[in-house]
Amino acid sequence: MPQAVPTAIRGQKYISLTTFRKNGSGVPTPVWFGEDADKLYVMTRRDLGKTKRIRNNPQILVAPCTIRGKLTGSQLTATARILPSQDHAHARRIINKKYWAARLPLLWRKIDTYLEITF
Repeated sequence: MPQAVPTAIRGQKYISLTTFRKNGSGVPTPVWFGEDADKLYVMTRRDLGKTKRIRNNPQILVAPCTIRGKLTGSQLTATARILPSQDHAHARRIINKKYWAARLPLLWRKIDTYLEITF
């Protein structure tokens, strides 16, 4: 059963999402995220590295960070999954509530994948 979103993450503007290559090395990426109960949602594209790495290994690290990716807190272990298309609308609503710029369709027209993160 998933745990609640950790206090260190709640209310933050950015998180560092660290995914892992096949050789085990971590690749951190600062991302926007939405919070809903015990889950986080992240928007991305299916052709980006982080999505490919999550397909191979759903274990990730999450930490609060700045827009440039500088960690501002401890890294936490989590699991990511790529959402099926029928769940995209819910994830999008959660993210849109938090970021007004996420509502601009021209900026985000290439977004075709959403990630669900549980702790």
